[in-house]
Amino acid sequence: MYVGKSYKLSEFLFWTRKSIYILILMGLVPVILYQILGLKWVAIPWTVVALLGTATAFIVGFKNTQTYNRTGEAQHVWTSIINSSRAWGLLSRDFITDPLETKELIYRHLAWLTVLRFQLRESRVWESVDKAHNAEYQKYYTIPEHESEMESVLKKYLTATETEYVLSKKNRAFQILSLQSKAVKNLYTTEQIVLLQFTEIQKTLRDLLSQQGKCEEIKDSPYPRQYAIINTFLLKLFCFMLPFGMLRELDKLNEAVNGVMHGKMVWFVIPFSVLISWLYTSLGQVGESTENPFEGNANDVPISQFCEIIEIDLRELLDETDVAELTQPKHNIIL
Repeated sequence: MYVGKSYKLSEFLFWTRKSIYILILMGLVPVILYQILGLKWVAIPWTVVALLGTATAFIVGFKNTQTYNRTGEAQHVWTSIINSSRAWGLLSRDFITDPLETKELIYRHLAWLTVLRFQLRESRVWESVDKAHNAEYQKYYTIPEHESEMESVLKKYLTATETEYVLSKKNRAFQILSLQSKAVKNLYTTEQIVLLQFTEIQKTLRDLLSQQGKCEEIKDSPYPRQYAIINTFLLKLFCFMLPFGMLRELDKLNEAVNGVMHGKMVWFVIPFSVLISWLYTSLGQVGESTENPFEGNANDVPISQFCEIIEIDLRELLDETDVAELTQPKHNIIL
């Protein structure tokens, strides 16, 4: 997540520069064909391009709205996880008299957060974080889950037996919640908590399970591919046809221009077509970068920092003093 006031224009231009190079070439070729080689027939009626541009604007706007909603939903889910985690810490401390049992429940919850964030950072074939313009931008920030091994982090919160058990499973986050449920049932069976307390803790556990399911739904349900491909096709087609549609329109301006620019107005097709096409491609690129809010892009929901916030709160709840400071943003980006 970008936490600065605004992206700088230089950063945005750097991120989109490869598209700009292609757009310049796409604008230059029609002008050469029309102006230098005299192939006047390559000009396309402006009405055709305008209609295509309108359709492209609608589809790009639709995609950006939907991808923003996906990121907003992910943010909402993790806000709920923070609240439920704090509730879990309070219930573990106040319902259970044995401080060792309390610490075990809280640390196992921190293990669940660890496994969940590692699972959400796993790559999917439809994600865009490995595309060239996104991959090279990663030098401005770090992805915590790529800087450490899940097993080594888990050992801080689980016993060796539990760590080995969890790592042997496929859905490791769910298995940790199952261990939590088993431990709570044991507390009830041994009469360390009463029925009402057992019910309340299980309710919170059910909330955490529901929130994990919502995260998995967002992670494993991409923006519909049929909409994604039509967006890509329309965008590329519009950017290709735009300079051809501007040729005749700008050529008409020669009738009203004297001096050095007389007969050369068609060359303005290049900057104008690049500017307009860049606005469309940049919107498409922004939508793509917010499409998958857990993949490790600069605009992702900062789940790693959320987990740090929860850990600080819960460990301070146990009156522990060796609590690490919150990780600070790197180039105004925090994950």
